[in-house]
Amino acid sequence: MKFPLLAAASGLVLCAVLAGSPASAQGSYPSQSGDRVDANGMPTTHSTPAEQAQTAAINNDVAAKNAAADAQANAQADSNNAQYQQQQQAYEAQKQQYQQQLDHNAAQQQHYENRTAMYQALRERYAAERAAYHRGLWPERYSRWVLVHEDPVGERVELINGARVGTVIDAAHAPSGNVDALLVRLDDDKVVWIDSADIRYNRADGIVMTNLDRADLHHMADERL
Repeated sequence: MKFPLLAAASGLVLCAVLAGSPASAQGSYPSQSGDRVDANGMPTTHSTPAEQAQTAAINNDVAAKNAAADAQANAQADSNNAQYQQQQQAYEAQKQQYQQQLDHNAAQQQHYENRTAMYQALRERYAAERAAYHRGLWPERYSRWVLVHEDPVGERVELINGARVGTVIDAAHAPSGNVDALLVRLDDDKVVWIDSADIRYNRADGIVMTNLDRADLHHMADERL
């Protein structure tokens, strides 16, 4: 009788030892779902609620930092774009102003070229006739007052005898800058080009004098291209 009782007691002790051993406490066992569980029935293949909460907190922190970085990058991009647009607008304004200045200069140059070409064509048309025009002798005080760079637009034009004959309204210049001829509006409202060789200029009194006579001037004014 003692042997069976001892065997039963030994079996209880062995079960107690196995239940309290570290291997039993730390081990995991397969469950019906296929997951492994510990002695308390908690899955060992899934995170614990504490681990899940910690992971969620880390993810939220990373997401917040990424969102802040994206917002800062977007703000910097918007700032750079606004600065670029301002610079582009300033550049376009300067470019337009420069082009307008070029157009203005080109228009002035074209005006000068047209005016000079008109004078040259007209002079060639009646150069032979002008060679035959009567020219008076210059008074001594006028003989040295040649017209060079001056542009006496608005000054009155007189004959050698002092009679007023018209007003200077324009001038044609040679490539050197010297005055090549003056465009004069005669008193009868006709216009005529007078070569610089037929002109003297009294700078002190602002008087342009020509040694051509009135009849020749009116005949010259009737010439047309």
